[in-house]
Amino acid sequence: MKRALKLRCPACGESSIVERPFHIRHHCPVCLALYKREDGFFVGAILANVVITELVILAFCFFCLLVIGAKYESVLVVLFIVALIFPVAFYHHSWSLWLGFDYLVESLPKYRQYRNQN
Repeated sequence: MKRALKLRCPACGESSIVERPFHIRHHCPVCLALYKREDGFFVGAILANVVITELVILAFCFFCLLVIGAKYESVLVVLFIVALIFPVAFYHHSWSLWLGFDYLVESLPKYRQYRNQN
């Protein structure tokens, strides 16, 4: 999971999973671990993004209301801004965490093996 936090390949850790902003590589150029497989595989990355975003918003809300004692109306404005910006900023990390979790559960298939099966 350390590799996932650094946006590195979960299998080898040698290359980045990011091809360019908001584009995840199809597979690792070093170890050929496949990042994008069947249709719907990305749903786990979306789920990770939504869950982490909600946890950040909830923690920020509790911190502002209970620790700082800010007004609820002003906190809502800030939470709205956080809810718009955080998921976009967290996009690559949500993919990386999903790939890292998938690697821990069942290892990532190799690009050659997957290509030969289809």
